[in-house]
Amino acid sequence: MASGWLAKPAILMPIFLLLGLQVAYAQEKLQTQQQTNEKIQELAALARPQALETPIGSGDLLHIDVFDVPELSRDVRVSDAGDITYPLIPGKIVTAGLTSYQLEQKLAQLLIENGLVSHPQVSVFVKEQNSQPVTLVGAVQKPMVYQVIRPTTLLELLAEAGGITDLAGSDVIVTRQHSPGDKNVVKDDVNGVARDTSSDTQTITIRLQDLLESGNPAYDIFIYGGDTVSVPRAGIVYVMGAGIAQPGGYILQSHGEQITVLKAVALAHGLTGYAKGDQAVIMRNNTATGQKDMIPVHIKQIQNRKADDLGMQSNDILYIPDSLGLKVLVKGSEAALTAGAAVAVYR
Repeated sequence: MASGWLAKPAILMPIFLLLGLQVAYAQEKLQTQQQTNEKIQELAALARPQALETPIGSGDLLHIDVFDVPELSRDVRVSDAGDITYPLIPGKIVTAGLTSYQLEQKLAQLLIENGLVSHPQVSVFVKEQNSQPVTLVGAVQKPMVYQVIRPTTLLELLAEAGGITDLAGSDVIVTRQHSPGDKNVVKDDVNGVARDTSSDTQTITIRLQDLLESGNPAYDIFIYGGDTVSVPRAGIVYVMGAGIAQPGGYILQSHGEQITVLKAVALAHGLTGYAKGDQAVIMRNNTATGQKDMIPVHIKQIQNRKADDLGMQSNDILYIPDSLGLKVLVKGSEAALTAGAAVAVYR
């Protein structure tokens, strides 16, 4: 006669299926991140714009060469005011905003006007560019300060940083300064690109999914010197209680796909045999009241498609009790919240 646990394959099958789902989900997540970064590199190469000169700006180091006049060839630094001084030419020469070619023409004209060289051949080379910094922070492989030396798109910048990390959320946020005349523009959401220009800074929010999958070049915006590009980290959801197999905090992977109650349960290796699935709750911070809302969750009904699968938000605690755990939760949620702060975080 078979032993008790061997005689109940119907009980074991859901466990094996759930463990298989967990492994498949982990593999899919790792593969998705690798594929995402490969796609960033591929799209960045395709979207590379035609090379154009970036204007000279404050802090740039220029090398000026006058052919056959070595005493006039030298390195000069553009001042904070955007100008340079040059030997034998009176006053300051406004440089910021000019391209190298435009400055070459301007210097040649000044040399002629001041009787220094009759037919000057001037070349200007930007030896160090410090005037067009872009700061890239957040959940990227290599946070950095990047100097824009030519027209650069958002995909190119992300590719330069090696792509995103597995902690990345669903959005990319670009913050830039703009002139006072551009203020008080109504916030819009054209083609899914949200722009808030109601203050001295403009905030542009672009969904990663749109950037990588839509094929719409409107999402791959140009990045300019002075911009700050941030890839916010995804939040964490906590799955707690004696009714769950592996309590812990789980990265809220949200590359266009929301984590739901059932996905959170799968990540935590499923319910225990004593779980009260239809007596679970989501504990969620209420910013308006400063309290924590208790949202009833009927997991069994969700599994049987008799109730909607609820979406999880960052810092949510999904509490799944057993009979004893339910009594503890009724007495106060602080114990669960304290435990939630101390659990391991899984990716």
